[in-house]
Amino acid sequence: MKNRTTKFHIGRFDFWTLVTLIGFVIVIVLLLIPLFNIFKYSFLDKATGRLSATNYKTFFSKLYYTKAILNSLIVAVGGTAGSLLLGLPLAFFTVRFRIKGKAILSTLAVLSLLSPPFIGAYSWIIMLGQNGFLRNFFLTFGINLPKIFGPGGIILVYSLQYYPFIFLLSSGALSSVDRSLEEAAENLGTRGVRKFFKITLPLIMPSVSAGALISFMMSLANFGVPMILGRNFHVLPTMAYNIFTSDIGGDVGLASTVSILLILVSTLVLFGQRYMATRRKFASNLLNKPLVKTLKGWSSAGAHFICYLIVFISTLPLAVVVVYSFKKTSGPVFHPGFALQSYAKVLHDVPKTITNSLVYSITAVILIVIVGTLIGFVLSRKSNIASKFLDPLLMIPYIVPGTVMGIGFVEAFNHKPMYLAGTATIIIMSYFIRRLPYSVRSSSSILRQIDPSLEEAGINLGSKPARTFMKITLPLMVPGIISGALMSWVTAINELSSSIVLYVGKTMTMPVRIYLSVLDGLFGTASALATFLLVATGIALYIVNRFVGLGRETIVG
Repeated sequence: MKNRTTKFHIGRFDFWTLVTLIGFVIVIVLLLIPLFNIFKYSFLDKATGRLSATNYKTFFSKLYYTKAILNSLIVAVGGTAGSLLLGLPLAFFTVRFRIKGKAILSTLAVLSLLSPPFIGAYSWIIMLGQNGFLRNFFLTFGINLPKIFGPGGIILVYSLQYYPFIFLLSSGALSSVDRSLEEAAENLGTRGVRKFFKITLPLIMPSVSAGALISFMMSLANFGVPMILGRNFHVLPTMAYNIFTSDIGGDVGLASTVSILLILVSTLVLFGQRYMATRRKFASNLLNKPLVKTLKGWSSAGAHFICYLIVFISTLPLAVVVVYSFKKTSGPVFHPGFALQSYAKVLHDVPKTITNSLVYSITAVILIVIVGTLIGFVLSRKSNIASKFLDPLLMIPYIVPGTVMGIGFVEAFNHKPMYLAGTATIIIMSYFIRRLPYSVRSSSSILRQIDPSLEEAGINLGSKPARTFMKITLPLMVPGIISGALMSWVTAINELSSSIVLYVGKTMTMPVRIYLSVLDGLFGTASALATFLLVATGIALYIVNRFVGLGRETIVG
């Protein structure tokens, strides 16, 4: 018995205290130190190495730099508005009315969310680029479609990519509104669109604003889409990357300054949303949930048309990528007919990138599952000062863009005692810390559905706390653990923003290779690699839906 006890007790500390300490060590080493280095370098003069505000003066003194802040806000606000315009109607119609194929629509919407945004950007170049097939089709009718490059194209891709956040959160809220409030409004003469804006929307506003916040933060932090479609339209993530990787010698201080400003904007928006959400509160007693109505005639046709059109447009880029991966190609030029030459080229020229992506993402997810499950238990079951302090710290990756995290890792682990630059380890570490919140949140959510009395009963019968966790709690947590693990893996294998900063030739991943292929005009190679990613994403999504069930908290945190 004594030996078994010492496995889970170290001195005066029990096993869960050790897990809490490990959580703090992870946060300090992989979050706070990299972010502190970014903050420190932003105040170091490049010429003298002394503390100075020179980098901030340089940034705010040149329109070229300051315009990036405005550009970032323009595309983030535009992408959020577009997400609302697409997500809210889809949620309302699928929740309140009988829409045929509702399950398929939901699955395709989530698939478009989990696919890499830069794949969507690349697809729209194929469709609406200078020689895009949609552009050429409409030109035959004398219609010249707007250019896909620039802020308009970026906003389009963001809207189609992130509207599922609005859809998922709004769907849950709409299904829980007390229908007696809406019926009372109808009895007083408020109907149709006016009833939605006066009664329904205020009731679901917390969920809508939460979805809008996520859409905004994702748009603000996105690197791949503005890098591919922006041309001379620079936003903060691309500005930080360009400065950091400049051919004439990267300016770490100025890149760090841009990174700090990006974090600052994200933080201000986060607190702004929370402040607005607390100003006006609406609640209902949830006794009478809404009834699902059956539409007839033109109303039914219109609702079905809107739902299917939204999902069709958002999944069209994915279909284009798959089709073009099988088209005959000669360098950047596609030819009539189909062949497997793009796949042959990928398997012959860049098989290492596929292996790298699989090895890095799987390794990171194994670590995420182990650490995330244990920390999730601590945060859910151990109500103490340490756990309450650790919880918000673990949410920092949600507001730190991947590009910023990559720069922070290079600055933190590019010298002794931890010289990791250019290694696979540094990429795995970045995947781990950026996706750890998925597992922590998923584990915490499933634990809220497990009665603590089950664990208490085991302990009362003489089982040690750690053994009780392994034998009783852990088996019950398996659905949440698998769900969080697969979502972590999907987002890790599709990661571009931090990988593009951290990779070297031997550690190149599929998203990086796709991005570089698009820049080089090798669309066939890009399509084949993108199809690999989409198939992997689709299989993972199917497994979650089929065997576990996709919880909203897994995706939206």
